[in-house]
Amino acid sequence: MVDPPLTAEPVAPPPERRGVLRRWWFDVVLWKRIMVALVLGAALGLALGESAVSIKWIGDLFVRMIRMVVVPLVFVSIVSGVAAMGDPRRLGSIGGRTLALYLTTTVIAVALGMALGTLFQPGVGVDLLGATPQAVKEAPNVRDHLMGIVPLNPFEAFAKGDIQAIIFFAVLVGAAILSLGERARPLQQVFELGADVMLFITRVVMEVAPFGVFALIAWVMGTAGLSVFVNIGLLAGALLAGCLIQVFVVHGGLIAFAARLPVIPFFRDITDAVIVAFSTSSSAATLPVSMRVAEKNLGVSHTVASTALPLGTTLCMDGTALYLGLLAMFSIQAFGIELTPVQYVLAGLTTVMVALGTAPVPSASLFMLAAVLASLGISAEQTALIVGFVLPFDRLLDMTRTVPNNTADLAVAVTVAKWENDLDLEAYRAKPVE
Repeated sequence: MVDPPLTAEPVAPPPERRGVLRRWWFDVVLWKRIMVALVLGAALGLALGESAVSIKWIGDLFVRMIRMVVVPLVFVSIVSGVAAMGDPRRLGSIGGRTLALYLTTTVIAVALGMALGTLFQPGVGVDLLGATPQAVKEAPNVRDHLMGIVPLNPFEAFAKGDIQAIIFFAVLVGAAILSLGERARPLQQVFELGADVMLFITRVVMEVAPFGVFALIAWVMGTAGLSVFVNIGLLAGALLAGCLIQVFVVHGGLIAFAARLPVIPFFRDITDAVIVAFSTSSSAATLPVSMRVAEKNLGVSHTVASTALPLGTTLCMDGTALYLGLLAMFSIQAFGIELTPVQYVLAGLTTVMVALGTAPVPSASLFMLAAVLASLGISAEQTALIVGFVLPFDRLLDMTRTVPNNTADLAVAVTVAKWENDLDLEAYRAKPVE
């Protein structure tokens, strides 16, 4: 009998002999693992009650790992994406189309929130006497906000995680590499490799996602529970209805009619990002997952994904816009204020501006409410009462409204990629492979 050559390929063991861990964990699609963790975490939280706070640190650790990736991923991805455009004019084309779509979906979200607030009447008969006033921020200064986009020190912006300043600097670096052409090709390759490395790290971090989601949901359910929706039922119902309409009608319509693509692959393939957005309540923390989903599952080119998604994280807050419009109606109903048509329009425009400048972190929109309510003649003291009334219930509401923030980013990225002929249609239609 002749021994096989040493270079022969090893024969793979039959499926029944593979490790139990691989069969029951790594061979299971990630979104299914996260969904199971979501259900089990909710059940455990309801069973443990307040004691569920003891495992919250696991969820916090997962969020820290995700946020660890955000700054380097945004910087290297935008630089490599801009540098890979080939033609400097494409930067204006992709950026202009992206911003136009983000502004459109935000305006729709504000109008939807105000319409649902008028329909549901969540503030009628609400007693604010028992609410504990909470401090709110002053109305944002547009000039200071625009000035803050340009960093005095880019390294300070990296240290602080100032996403808007990082995006501005990254676009400049990418544009410079693009303009220098072949001379800067070695540096372009460094950033391309850096983007690949950061996406690989994101994939590794996502293996922890089921444990993080399990702990976060258990904590939320244990400390807040589903009973909060009874206490603030109409507001929660209006928000849930608005989020469903915004996601499936507006964002689904964007895919179906603007991009002329089937919607089922889109909603099927974004599950990972949606669940992370829901469980973390943070658009910034979800960004690395969204970029991975856009490129690997949806077939969006790196050039478009690295431009559209970071911009969306800071500028496109559909859920926030919807919620602020809804809270504006809630507030005027609670205080018995009658609005003129002009005041409705002014409130809507103010809400759009505030939503575009809201930080992508949990509950940030609630403390930006002063700017919207000030345009309606509601005082800072009255605004503090509204915030104090809603804040105890805000965690579950925040989780809900973060989902349309995320789906808007992905829908716009897919649409722009289709318009720019930068979408892999075969990858878009195919089921994702983990």
